[in-house]
Amino acid sequence: MKETLRLHFPSLVMLILGGVSSYLLFYPPEALSSSQLFTLVIGLMAIGFWATALIPEYLTALLFFCACMLLSVAAPQQVFSGFSSSAFWLVYGGLIIGIAINKTGLGKRIATILVSHLDYGYSGLITGVVVIGILFSFLMPSAMARMVLLIPIMLLIASHFGFEHGTKGRTGIILAAIMGTFIPAFAILPANVANMVLSGLYESQFRHSFLYGEYLLINFPILGGLKAICIVGMVILLFPDKIRKIDDSELNGIEPWSKNEKFLTVLLSLALLLWITDFYHHISPAWIAILVAIILLFPKIAIVTSEEFSRQINYASLLFVAGVIGFGVVISHSGLGNILAEYLLDTFPLDKETPFINYMLLSLSSVLTALAVTSPSVPAILMPLAEPITSASGLPLKMVIMTQVIGFSTTIFPYQTVPILIAMQMAGEKLSHAVKFCFLLALLTLAILVPVNYFWWRFLERIGAFWA
Repeated sequence: MKETLRLHFPSLVMLILGGVSSYLLFYPPEALSSSQLFTLVIGLMAIGFWATALIPEYLTALLFFCACMLLSVAAPQQVFSGFSSSAFWLVYGGLIIGIAINKTGLGKRIATILVSHLDYGYSGLITGVVVIGILFSFLMPSAMARMVLLIPIMLLIASHFGFEHGTKGRTGIILAAIMGTFIPAFAILPANVANMVLSGLYESQFRHSFLYGEYLLINFPILGGLKAICIVGMVILLFPDKIRKIDDSELNGIEPWSKNEKFLTVLLSLALLLWITDFYHHISPAWIAILVAIILLFPKIAIVTSEEFSRQINYASLLFVAGVIGFGVVISHSGLGNILAEYLLDTFPLDKETPFINYMLLSLSSVLTALAVTSPSVPAILMPLAEPITSASGLPLKMVIMTQVIGFSTTIFPYQTVPILIAMQMAGEKLSHAVKFCFLLALLTLAILVPVNYFWWRFLERIGAFWA
């Protein structure tokens, strides 16, 4: 019975949204123009399909493009603004970089070298796995690519330390790898799609771009680093185990460094240096990634061949990114953002005299929005509300925008994030383990990390860092 309800719940959601949309079309609110009405209906259906995944995300994006143009709700440069966003091109470059890392074997070499030096007991092993996940977040912009690369390596490592299928140690290693490379990465600008959607919408709406170092300093100390420590502690407490044996046979036979591996290592090191220092040179991370991709694709080098480029690029994810960014721009230009903001401001008791309460309310609203829609959709819904909320709350504009990071980085249930679901399936682990882990981590985040993060942001404000 529960399975039946679960399977039909997405259809029920879309049925309700379809009914609401039909009602709005037949009985339009007087406050909305015809263009705003059509935009609202298109937006409701797009959010519904992205949230329920009844159809693929890229298909929803295509339907959104088509509906907007057929009903003339916005100009083409607004509807298709996602394709000109730096976020789109950063994801594109990241996909090509991921292909190169997998092909050359550099990723496996890095993971093997690091983990083979972590024979410091179970706690040390889990800590090392989370650290490896974070390091990969800096090297590989694509979360899905990191999962695809890390999970087979983590299974090898689990076997190396004697953790067979069904043991707590194996589950702990897998969860440490998944959560370690996905959750803290929300605090690293190029490392997850939601970050790039936020950056793209911020650029489209306010004509400014987040710098790599700026975004890292604002978000990583608490939402990345401290949360990573929580992940380590939770894995050790929820899935306690002991190293049973050391089997080096599966880690032997690593081939000598190839020419392509050495070249890619130097290239990625330079790219990482440029990403970290963009506060100095002000070059967007997107164009650095694209430059790296061009070098990898160049015929004289051809680390990624034209056949691999044609066959392995995930264009579905690119269409999804472009669709979500375009969605946010269309909503913003339609004027619906101001109408929604008025309702939100009437609902939330925002008061300039209570900045901490305002911050907590905005963070909670972002978390609840992420629960209802996919993580990359959170900025599309909340970004148009940023300016009126800033006026009502008295918080700096960029701080208001950054509360969206709290929302899409707080995963309450695994279904909110496709990479977690796919990685658990790849590892052959029960999804119930991830459900319990995500829920408890979300509670810990809301109860402790979110309030602590407020004081970190206020400290940055006092020293004059980044909030202008």
